[in-house]
This record gives sequence, structure tokens and C-alpha cells, in this order.
Amino acid sequence: MFRDRAKSVPCHGPDPQTVPGLKADPVQADVYARHSHGLEEFFRALGSEPGLRVLDWAGASQASISFITERGFRLYSEDFYQLLETHFGPGDWYAAQQDQARAARFLEQTLGFPPAGFDGALLWDMLEYLAPPLLEAVLTRLYQIIKRGGYMLAIFHADERVERAPVYRYRIGGPDTLWLSLRDMRRPAQLFNNRAIEKLFREAQSLKFFLTRDHLREVIVRR
Repeated sequence: MFRDRAKSVPCHGPDPQTVPGLKADPVQADVYARHSHGLEEFFRALGSEPGLRVLDWAGASQASISFITERGFRLYSEDFYQLLETHFGPGDWYAAQQDQARAARFLEQTLGFPPAGFDGALLWDMLEYLAPPLLEAVLTRLYQIIKRGGYMLAIFHADERVERAPVYRYRIGGPDTLWLSLRDMRRPAQLFNNRAIEKLFREAQSLKFFLTRDHLREVIVRR
């Protein structure tokens, strides 16, 4: 595996109330736009062949559906965060994730797809909210359902001191633009520095990092 680390690029921050320059979407005041080099790189790497299949863990939104299907791709949307709440809440998420029976049901519902069924996956920041055993099981399934040579986009908080992190609903506003709306504040199961991310994706062919000024790491993973 080799690592391709991009230079830091300016992006707007995860807290729309405190970061200057974050622009509100004109339709909804609680939706904010940020530039995303990771999103731009994901679709550039994926290519333009019609019929490519993309898994989106943000849940269905008309903006993302329109953007992806207009490229001739097929989209499968799953609200991964809502499924976490359904299977492991209320209460201590991370303790509940240790229950093997509940974890197995969760895996079957969220990732019960045929092998090599997807060319790419938009994981967003969801990997941070998985306890280690479930995280490893999820990654194993992802490697099974994403074709070799396919791509994943994952986002990690770079501030390792944070106690609670904003959980956003992600929508695609354009080739390099994400629309974010805050849905929750939650303690991550764990936070990842670059070395930990490399270890996490040790089975991948390559990683490409984009460290932004808003303390997020966008990572392109080549399966």
C-alpha cells in the first residue's frame, strides 16, 4: 500500500455558527455549503462510465440522487446513522455494539449485498461511530461488496481532543460542494490520526488524504 497525501486545502468548518465564510444554502437556513476536495477526487477517480454503482450512507436526498444519476450512475442510499440508532439505541451505543446478535442483524440489514456489487461508496464520517469489533466487521463487508479498484470516501475529525463531534447529514451540492445540516452531537467511539487511518485501511491499495482547515480529514480509499 502507498500513501498519497495531498497538501492542506482551505475549507469551511464543521461548526456553521463559529467558522467565518460558511455559506448558508439559500433554500434552507440550517443547511450549509462547504468545498470538498475529497468529493471532487472521489468522482474524478471513479470515472464516467455509465452504470457505475454507488453506495451512499447519508440517506436519500433529492440533491444527491440528481447529481449521481445525472452522471449515469446507479445509486443506493442508506441512512447509516439512523440504522445505528435503530439497532443500538437508546442508551450506550458502544456497549450495545458489543452484542454479537445485534451486530449481526445490523450488518445484514446495512451491508447484505452481493460481492463486488458497488464501484464506490460514500461513507462520510460514520466509521467514527463504530466500536472496534463492529468497525472491523463493517470494513470486512465493505471490502467484499466494493469491487477491487473501486473507491471509498471517508471523513474523520482531526481534533483528537474533541469530546463530542457534530454528526451531519451530507448532501451533494455539486462536483466539489457538500451541503451539511447538523443532526446530532455525539461522542465518537474513537478518533483517528493519519497513522490510525492507515492501519484501519491496511488492506486497501492506496489512500489519499486531504487535511482541511476545519479540522477534518477527507480520505479517498482505493479498494
